[in-house]
Amino acid sequence: MLKPIKSNRQYESSLARIYALMQKDLKATAESDELEVLSILVKQYEREHYPVPKPTPLEAIKFRLEQMGMSEAELSEILGHRSRKSEILSGKRKLNLGMIRKLSEQLNIPADVLIQAY
Repeated sequence: MLKPIKSNRQYESSLARIYALMQKDLKATAESDELEVLSILVKQYEREHYPVPKPTPLEAIKFRLEQMGMSEAELSEILGHRSRKSEILSGKRKLNLGMIRKLSEQLNIPADVLIQAY
């Protein structure tokens, strides 16, 4: 019977079981259900005990540009001016609401990441 994960030992054991289940060719079986439920429990434990911090707005922008294979010149087109892009990436200028909207739409960066203080 599956139970909530409350300790690091249970967490490690659950990870080992997930690994073992993933090595099998599971169809719609009791083991596939076990894998799904264990994954949910592990995800919840990790969310509580190993939270991943959000990137700063600048980290998110730089990462997304790299991920999309875009240049900083293309970022200038989104933001409007080359000098504005340089000021933002250097941290001298903060993003305004219009910039946040454009970046969120065009680079698909969540607005809650872009509005953080940095």
